[in-house]
Amino acid sequence: MKLVSVFLVLLAPLLTSCQKLLLPVDCGDIYNDDNSRPSGVYTIYPIGATSAVQVYCDMVSEGGRWTVSILTEVNTSCSSFTINHIPVNPGIAAGEYWLGLESLYHLTLRRKYELLVDMEDFDGNKVFARYSSFSIDPESYGYRLLVSGFTDGGAGDALSFHNGQKFSTFDKDQDSWPTNCARSFLGAFWYNNCHYANPNGVYRWAADGTIYGVGVSWRQWKGDDYSLKSISMKIRPVQ
Repeated sequence: MKLVSVFLVLLAPLLTSCQKLLLPVDCGDIYNDDNSRPSGVYTIYPIGATSAVQVYCDMVSEGGRWTVSILTEVNTSCSSFTINHIPVNPGIAAGEYWLGLESLYHLTLRRKYELLVDMEDFDGNKVFARYSSFSIDPESYGYRLLVSGFTDGGAGDALSFHNGQKFSTFDKDQDSWPTNCARSFLGAFWYNNCHYANPNGVYRWAADGTIYGVGVSWRQWKGDDYSLKSISMKIRPVQ
């Protein structure tokens, strides 16, 4: 009996370690555990056992396993982001969602990811842009964007213009423009000088040139003054 007790004591740390390893880091882990699971909201642990985050997992598009990082498809706006208070999933059910820079950094630190950007206009047309490599640097480097390997799904390449840029918000100007792109275009993004894409901009309805470039836009598809009905940026581990 004593021998069994000693064995269990020695085994306990290993069991705890195994439990931690089994926690899903991203939607790819959830899919690999059970590939019959539908798209929907799941809990992942991008930083560790104490970092539970709810995310939307796309188990259908282009083979599935996608962890949605940015989603905009309703009349709300994430444009009030500040660098130290960027909301984590502020209302998945409402149709607006932001995974968060720190979670994205830790995910892309652990694994190599590809990126899929899906978008739709108000006439029901759908296109995408795909990138074979996506990662971001830590906060000390401004959460700098590193993206490459573009494949055109009808949207054109708006994101390569932002490659190598730090993330800018209303209170943290890290772009290449003399003034703050986030304030000028009412968003938060890896602005250059300033943007070809503005997925965190103000939600508007289709073509609207009232205020230049502030909508949810993807220049290479619809131009700067067309605000998309929906856009999502999603990542998955490279196979």
